[in-house]
Amino acid sequence: MGELAAEKHVQYILSAERRKDDFVSVVLEHLRMNGAYWGLTTLDLLGKLDTVDVYEVVSCVMKCQHESGGFGGNIGHDPHVLYTLSAVQVLALFDKLNVLDIDKVTNYIAGLQNEDGSFSGDIWGEVDTRFSYIAICCLSILHRLNKINVEKAVSYILSCKNLEGGFGCTPGGESHAGQIFCCVGALAITGSLHHIDKDLLGWWLCEWQVKSGVLNGRPEKLPDVCCSWWVLSSLIMIDRVHWINKEKLVEFILDCQDMENGGISDRQDDAVDVYHTYFGVAGLSLLEYLGLKATDPTYALPVDVVSRNFLGS
Repeated sequence: MGELAAEKHVQYILSAERRKDDFVSVVLEHLRMNGAYWGLTTLDLLGKLDTVDVYEVVSCVMKCQHESGGFGGNIGHDPHVLYTLSAVQVLALFDKLNVLDIDKVTNYIAGLQNEDGSFSGDIWGEVDTRFSYIAICCLSILHRLNKINVEKAVSYILSCKNLEGGFGCTPGGESHAGQIFCCVGALAITGSLHHIDKDLLGWWLCEWQVKSGVLNGRPEKLPDVCCSWWVLSSLIMIDRVHWINKEKLVEFILDCQDMENGGISDRQDDAVDVYHTYFGVAGLSLLEYLGLKATDPTYALPVDVVSRNFLGS
């Protein structure tokens, strides 16, 4: 089994942030807030968050806030609950939540809850249980869960539960690992995990560990490093992580590293990216890989960040 090329990954993250005009940066311009969260959280898990300028990061984040209170994916972009959570998470990493007008942000998020308890991602009205998790997670970080109807939010999530124990994006939608993380995470934050059949869901999730050791997230999907997070985090939250082969999963993630230039790819021999680098490192953290900070499986933040900010309702 190889070793984690930690210093290479640090340099890869830092160099990715400096690239502003190459093709990849232009194509992903609308995801810059998410990219900041993935990259900076990776640095923190590697113990290297001090390699970036905190004031520059905070300034860039706040420039993405819209007058509505929500944040866009980049400066001048429309607000969305997804980018709002990433912005709040980045500020939490640096213990800078005090720069926010908490009421303004929470009013934006609360205003996206629909009558049936679901959440829209933005003013255009797309509904998805991802947005339920994002809203609940963000409000929990900001100590404002009382701003929404939690009972209705939980009821809507449960309406998206399928016969095999998984969850879809809307009622009747296909179960897959990313959606399950969102629903299980939201239920964990709201103290509602007792509504889950943990054995049934745990069995479904464990079925997606293939012979190579990696996890995929749905039937007929290729193995993918990011599922190391989506599946592992859910299994930890429902106390069934001991049902998978952890050693083989660690080996697969390490095999997806670019040992020369840094970064982690979705699977061996593919191009690396910041997204899979984060989820690869976070997956290793959940697997208690030596030298990495511990990760909270519910909030997708380092455990010390969660403790420091007393994240809760």
